Amino acid sequence: MTEALFYHLTESRLEDALPSLLERCIGRGWKVVVQTGSEERRDALDAHLWIYRDDSFLAHGLDHEPSASDQPIILTTGVQNANGASVRFFVDGASSESLDGYERLIFLFDGHDEMQLDQARSQWKTAREAGLAATYWQQTATRGWEKKA
Repeated sequence: MTEALFYHLTESRLEDALPSLLERCIGRGWKVVVQTGSEERRDALDAHLWIYRDDSFLAHGLDHEPSASDQPIILTTGVQNANGASVRFFVDGASSESLDGYERLIFLFDGHDEMQLDQARSQWKTAREAGLAATYWQQTATRGWEKKA
């Protein structure tokens, strides 16, 4: 059964939280697609994932690049799955009508953005109606995650 995990950012920005979640996925041997709401956001995350920490980077590519199928992480604005990922992140207001074909769907949303909050509520409802195993995680004051539902 596909899992749908909802991560509610309250203490940090997407750029701060996303790399550690991606590291966990890669550490488990999973390929990942990160769908953004705009090309500008995709390109900003592309640059950020190379330099987010002095001692590390996350190998990744963009969906339109020739080697996309070989990448552990793909950044996209579309619905394609260029690397055959089993995990799909939806960030910055991204959405898709199809939730099929993944082991995990991860919705990461900004708790200070009303549009993203409303969209996450709608996505939660859609996931539950589709029979997905949905869980809701809220960021703690120390930037960890606490399961709320």
